[in-house]
Amino acid sequence: MMTHVVLFTPRPDLSDAQRRELAGTLAGSLDEIPSVRRYQVGRRVKLGTTYDREAPLDFTFLVVIEFDDRDGLVAYLRHPRHEALGQLFYATSEQASAADFETVSSDVAKTLASWAAH
Repeated sequence: MMTHVVLFTPRPDLSDAQRRELAGTLAGSLDEIPSVRRYQVGRRVKLGTTYDREAPLDFTFLVVIEFDDRDGLVAYLRHPRHEALGQLFYATSEQASAADFETVSSDVAKTLASWAAH
């Protein structure tokens, strides 16, 4: 499985209409690109932890997008809806970061952990 992780903070000067456009374009793109298997969107919560205070960057939102495999992620990245989303995303973000990860399910991770213990 491949996971695409995006952290971002919208520009503070965005109008409500621009924020709605960003949210709508994001949801529409993720719903319509066939290789997207699952996605989650979240808003940062600060609990007063050390990592809250010490983090070098402070992002407001998180998007986690899952794909069956590398080909699915590449298809997503090359899809015209993603290209439009990317342009809007960078035009409306104060700061942003994206990264891709090869991931395994929790069951597989538990199995790998038990193998490592022997």
